[in-house]
Amino acid sequence: MTAAEGNLTWEPATEHPALLAPPVAGALGQTPSAKVAPIDPTLADTAAFCDEYASPPEHSANCVVVAGKRAGAVRYAAVVVLASTRADINGVVRRHLDVRKISFAAQDDAVALTGMEFGGITPIGLPEDWPVLIDQAVVEAGQVVIGSGIRASKIVVEATELASLPTAEVLGLAQ
Repeated sequence: MTAAEGNLTWEPATEHPALLAPPVAGALGQTPSAKVAPIDPTLADTAAFCDEYASPPEHSANCVVVAGKRAGAVRYAAVVVLASTRADINGVVRRHLDVRKISFAAQDDAVALTGMEFGGITPIGLPEDWPVLIDQAVVEAGQVVIGSGIRASKIVVEATELASLPTAEVLGLAQ
C-alpha cells in the first residue's frame, strides 16, 4: 500500500464501472494502472477525504474546469494540481490558453459538458478537444488520488499516465 492509497481498499477500475461516471469508464484504457475505491460521497471534498481516508494532500490531485473567452469564443480546459497547491489560473493558465478573461466554469456547464458529477470531475474521460493542463508537481508526486466522475468513489493512478493523456500538457501551474 502506498501513501496515496491511504486506508482504502482499491480494486482495478476496469472491474468496477458502476463506481465511475460513464465517460471515465469509457476512457480507462488510457490509464491502465487506475484502481478505484468506494467512499462516502459526503467526504468527497479533498480535505474531508484526506482526513477520513489517511491519504496525504500531496498525493491528492484536484481537477477543475476553467472557461476562457477571447473574441466571444469560449474555450474550456481542465487544470490539475495537487491539493497542497493552488493553480495560477489568472496568470499561467490564462496566458497558456491565449484568452483575455478566464474563470472557473459554471457548475452546471462543467457537469453538462463532462458528464461527471461536480466534486468528482477528473482528467480521465474529458471532452477530446479540451486541453488537460497538469502541474509538474502532480507528475512528480508519483501515485495520486483523483476523482472518478462521481462523488461516491476515488481513483488512484500513476501520475505519469495522466501526463500521457492525449491532450495533456505538463506545466508549472502552481502559485
